[in-house]
Amino acid sequence: MPDRPDPLDGMPVSDRVASTDFAHPSERVAARILDFYRIRWEYEPTMFPIEWDTAGNVTASFSPDFYLPDLDLYLELTTMSQKLVTKKNRKVRRLRELYPDVSIRIFYQKDFRRLLFKYGIPVREQPHEAGGGLDAEPIDIEGADEA
Repeated sequence: MPDRPDPLDGMPVSDRVASTDFAHPSERVAARILDFYRIRWEYEPTMFPIEWDTAGNVTASFSPDFYLPDLDLYLELTTMSQKLVTKKNRKVRRLRELYPDVSIRIFYQKDFRRLLFKYGIPVREQPHEAGGGLDAEPIDIEGADEA
C-alpha cells in the first residue's frame, strides 16, 4: 500500500495520496488513514447543486471531501473551530433535504482530533490566515496501529 514518499513529509504513502491535490492538510491525513485500513475512497468526486436562481442556474453547490464507494458514504471534514462551521452545516442540511438518499457524515474538529489522538498523531493548530483548523505533524502511518 504505502509505496512512495509523501512530497510534504517524506513518509511513505500510496500513489493516490501523493498525487492528489488536497484542499487542506487534514484531508491528506484522513486519506492516509483510509488507505491504511484499505478503505477505497474518492476525493471530491461529486458536486451537488444546492441552490438555484429563478432562471434555474446553479448558484451554490457542495462537494463533500470524500466518497467511500464500498460504504456508499460521503465524508466531510470540518477541522476549523466550531464557531466557523455554521455555513458548512447549512450546506449539509440542504444536501440532505434535496438528496435524502445520499449518506453523508461530518467529521468536526473534535472528531478529527479524537481520531488523530487515537493513532498518536501529533496535532497543531493552523493560524486563521492559513485556513484555520487542525493539521497533523508529519507521521509514520505504518506505526500508527501500535499507538
